[in-house]
Amino acid sequence: MASLSPVSTTAQLTFLIQPPDGVRAFESINHLNIANGDRARNFEREQKKVVIENLRGKEDFALLDKTGFQLVHHPAKHTSFNDDAEIEREYYPESAELIKKITGASRVVLFDHTIRRRRPGEIDDAPHKRQPVAQAHVDQTTASSIARVHRHLPPADAEALLRRRFQIINLWRPINHPAIDWPLALCDYNSVDPKKDTLAVALIYPDREGETYGMKYNPNQKWKYFHGMTPEEAVLIKCFDSIQDGSVALFAPHTGFEDPTTPEGTPLRESIELRAL
Repeated sequence: MASLSPVSTTAQLTFLIQPPDGVRAFESINHLNIANGDRARNFEREQKKVVIENLRGKEDFALLDKTGFQLVHHPAKHTSFNDDAEIEREYYPESAELIKKITGASRVVLFDHTIRRRRPGEIDDAPHKRQPVAQAHVDQTTASSIARVHRHLPPADAEALLRRRFQIINLWRPINHPAIDWPLALCDYNSVDPKKDTLAVALIYPDREGETYGMKYNPNQKWKYFHGMTPEEAVLIKCFDSIQDGSVALFAPHTGFEDPTTPEGTPLRESIELRAL
């Protein structure tokens, strides 16, 4: 973490605009629009200038069931993050134990991970080329969360799990150096209108379809970040919770963002996110 930690930063965040006439929003993950090199989609986006509060010194404000996200100091034993098989063999087990410890879960099933490395000018058109996501979003909807259970667990286990509490957690960590370039912004769930601020977006892959929530702008939203997150830290981001009686946060919208105060020459952001049931 940098020695001088700002109170906040002001940056442009990208939000989704709902397609007209109630058309279902979609985005094609590996199919690019030839005209602009961007993913094919049927919705527009808008940028809004947002004050993003730095929670350094106030880390205890953020709790998974309260705000939808939580920072932990937990150095990883696996630190190379260059080989998918090694990540699954070495990083997955220690991450599952961390998630169990923080959530109290009796079982954790890790179902995928994504390495993101910012490479200006390179097109994000394949899994090994993923860059920071510059759009406010939630990783899962209710429908896609239930589909995840059926997809990743045997039928007998899935039916039993769906009768109990289950969550989907994204474990996000900088790798190789602090995430000062293009840090992660997280929205306090208590400032979100979960019905009016979200819009389901179909994610079209070559072999399947997923669904996430795109976030629409609402001036009531309170955005936060942890300045200079290090590889020894990780943030747990709730993507879904089956408890929906208002007693706990359901999710935490999040996005990468360009911090205009980033010093020139700062190493480009590298991070890993791992998703778990």
